[in-house]
Amino acid sequence: MPLENGDPVRWRGQRVNSEVSSTSQLTGTGDPQPQGTPAPDSSRTEAMTEGWELGPALGDGHMTPGGALQQAGQEPRRREEALMAELSELVQKVVKSSSWWERHGMDISILACSFFLLPAGFLCLRSAQAIPFLVGVLTLGVVHHTLTVKGGHLASHNALTESKSWGKVWAIFFIELCSAFTAEQATYNHVKIHHGYTNIIGLGDSSTWKLPFLNRYIYMFIAPLAVPIITPLVALNLLRNVEWKAALRTLCCMLVGLYCHYWLLLHISGFQSPWSALLCMLLTRSLLAHPYIHVNIFQKPKRIHLMSLGVLNLPRNALLDWSFGHSLISCHVEHHLFPSLSDNMCLKIKPIVSQYLKQKKLPYNEDTYTSRLRLFLQRYEELMVHAPPITELVGIQ
Repeated sequence: MPLENGDPVRWRGQRVNSEVSSTSQLTGTGDPQPQGTPAPDSSRTEAMTEGWELGPALGDGHMTPGGALQQAGQEPRRREEALMAELSELVQKVVKSSSWWERHGMDISILACSFFLLPAGFLCLRSAQAIPFLVGVLTLGVVHHTLTVKGGHLASHNALTESKSWGKVWAIFFIELCSAFTAEQATYNHVKIHHGYTNIIGLGDSSTWKLPFLNRYIYMFIAPLAVPIITPLVALNLLRNVEWKAALRTLCCMLVGLYCHYWLLLHISGFQSPWSALLCMLLTRSLLAHPYIHVNIFQKPKRIHLMSLGVLNLPRNALLDWSFGHSLISCHVEHHLFPSLSDNMCLKIKPIVSQYLKQKKLPYNEDTYTSRLRLFLQRYEELMVHAPPITELVGIQ
């Protein structure tokens, strides 16, 4: 079954453009560096290879230094290709034996169910009693994040359908109409940059989220409330980088999406003033902004060194799995290895991937939400303010 760009199952680290090398995370050597990145020094290379067996010892005493170095570079690559081919074959068997419901239907049903909950949410907001009103806020908040985060993420990877044309339609709907962002830039930034340069400072790592002028508590607990305001403003700025037809389409979709939300609050939910409707929009759109920001920045390691050890899985969480999807929470490792698979398929292949990586003594990183939160509060200055220079790589994203 073609999963992305007409290719078989693709794994994390596959070339996404001419600048990305074919280095795979399974080798234990982390993510690719862009061309022109200075080579690491020997001390950092030792940290990179610590605890790894990357192939036989160099030479047999009859090889020239140049030949030894060439062999040293080829052995890890051959091992990498063999490991990835083996794992890909295991996953491909699961994908081929899976039904349409497992590949796409489950996630489409979650998105459809969320969409059909919208009328109930708007009607609950008509109530003057606290409990029904709060139920309405909770319903609209969860629905909004399910459509924007889960729907937008799956659409950016064309994981909702096997048709590229319909994939483009869903991307415009979930990213532009629901999220008030530009589909082209969202797809490029996530698929090409984040997945291509996961651990490179300033490109695909979590340091791109940092606001060093804010202290840790404001950043972690107050600043996320501004995400609904910042998102369309950033989108408007990025429209300069797309052609005028796409920019016009994006602008129209953003305005329609925001105005429909505002109009429904006034005419269906019965808000009496524009400011109260706008405040409710902000409240519902920022309801899960805290875990959204946290999940993005939690993909840093407990220690920073040259090469990463992959990506990080968080434990299963019913609310976040529903709203954000398994591929961003409990199956993030699987998602970065096979990005074109849907959330449900990432969950299905998780036992195979985890067992394979552990069997081969390769990293399979897992940590709890509270542990990550505690780590960032304790080491906020180190992880989010004083980031390493662009030539360094940081870990789990």
